[in-house]
Formats: sequence, C-alpha cells, structure tokens
Amino acid sequence: MKKITTLLLFVFLFTECSTVPITGRKRVNFVSDAQVLPASFAQYKGFLEENKLSTNREMTNQVKNVGQNISAAVDRFMRANGMAEDANQYKWEFNLIQDETVNAWCMPGGKVVFYTGIMPICDNENGVAAVMGHEVAHAFAKHGQERMSQGQLQQIGGLAVALGTSGESSQTQQIWNTAFGVGSGLGMLKFSRVHEQEADRLGLVFMIMAGYDGTEAAEVWVRMSQRSGGSSQPAILSTHPTNESRIQDLRTYLPTARKYAAKFNKTGNTQMN
Repeated sequence: MKKITTLLLFVFLFTECSTVPITGRKRVNFVSDAQVLPASFAQYKGFLEENKLSTNREMTNQVKNVGQNISAAVDRFMRANGMAEDANQYKWEFNLIQDETVNAWCMPGGKVVFYTGIMPICDNENGVAAVMGHEVAHAFAKHGQERMSQGQLQQIGGLAVALGTSGESSQTQQIWNTAFGVGSGLGMLKFSRVHEQEADRLGLVFMIMAGYDGTEAAEVWVRMSQRSGGSSQPAILSTHPTNESRIQDLRTYLPTARKYAAKFNKTGNTQMN
C-alpha cells in the first residue's frame, strides 16, 4: 500500500494544473495545443470528406451563423482577459451533416459538427444556440486536451497499482483495481459528467453573450427527454448527467449566467464579485 501511495503521489505532484476561466474549476492538463490541434484539424477535414454535407441551405446557414456569433463572443471574452495567444489557436468552423443521428460535437480547436437529426430537438434558433454554446464551451475549456491528460494519468496510475500490488494476492489486486477504476472505466465517467455540466453552464453564458435567449437551453433537454420517453440510464453509469438533472441545473444557473454575460459583454472582466 505504501508503494501505491508513493507512486500515485509522484504522479499527481508532477502534473500541471490550471484553472478553467469563468467556472474557476481546477483542471489537470499537460497536453499542449501543438500536440493536439494539427491532428484535430486533419481528422475534421477527413470527416467532412467522408460524410455528406446537408443541402438544406436554411438550416446550414442557421448553424453557421449561430456558430459564428457564439464563437465571436468567446473570442471577445478571451482577448479581453489576457488569452489572446490561446484565442489565436482556434480555427472555428461549423458544418451541418446530413445524418439523422441526434448529435453534435466540437473537436479541440473549434471544429464543430451538427447532424440534421438534432435540428428538430433544437427546434428554433435559440435552441441551436444552446447546443452550439455547449459544444463551443467544450473547446473553450479544452476538455479534449484534459481528457487526454486524464487518460494518460489513468494509465500511469494503473501501472502504479500493478507495481504496488505485485506481491499481493490476486484478490487484493482486484480490490485495488476496482477501487481505482482500472479495467472498468468507471473512474473516468464522473470526470466526463463534470465536463458536461461545465459545458452546459459555460455554453449558457456564451449564448446569452451572443444575444440569444438562455431559457431555451433547458427546453432543448425537455425535448430531448420527451424524445427518449423520459428515460435515461443512472448517472453513475453514464458519461452524461441525466436529462432531468441537466434541465434543473440549467434553469437554476440561468440567473447567474445572465449576470455573467451582462458583465462580460460590458467589461470582459473575469472577476465574479
């Protein structure tokens, strides 16, 4: 056990911590943009070449226009708060893919995809802005880079567990592996849910900064819940919060998001007091 503790302390003492702007959450991220972004941009380009863009001009323009408005709000915030170098790394791009999958995503560096299947859930321009704000927030908070860092730490930690319990019985090793999350993946699930809630909240701030109605963010998840029949798997087994918890959190956070958005639009100041 002492070996395990020593090895894990060594791992965490020598990792790089930073703070997510606006939320103030401490994150571990030692994967640089230079390591991630070239591959991200290349993968996005390859994805567009292999998938069909929507021919619906109205929906495509809506996705692109909303994306440009929200990314402009993010860029404005970053440049007002000493993050110009980071802002220069983003190559924002927004595309609508002809696919009935109910999904949207954003790769590191600002490469966004909406699927036509999510447009009925968005329902209107404010709904598109809610989903867009969420996806843009993932890139802003560098969740992709953080997940890569956490994945590497999990591998290192798993090795530490293996080394530290090498002289123990197989039963003891299994107990430690289960507690640590090795092999089960559960150790990473909570972290992903933290990202999702953070993206919900940041996205709410950004969509309001861009001039959209933040009340629609919760309504998107109401429609999502209705589409799924109101069912969602237990949060402990999901990388995403339940629909019900997202709806409640977005509604509760809305007054705070409005306050921040008004302040950031006026001054760009990151101070929350």
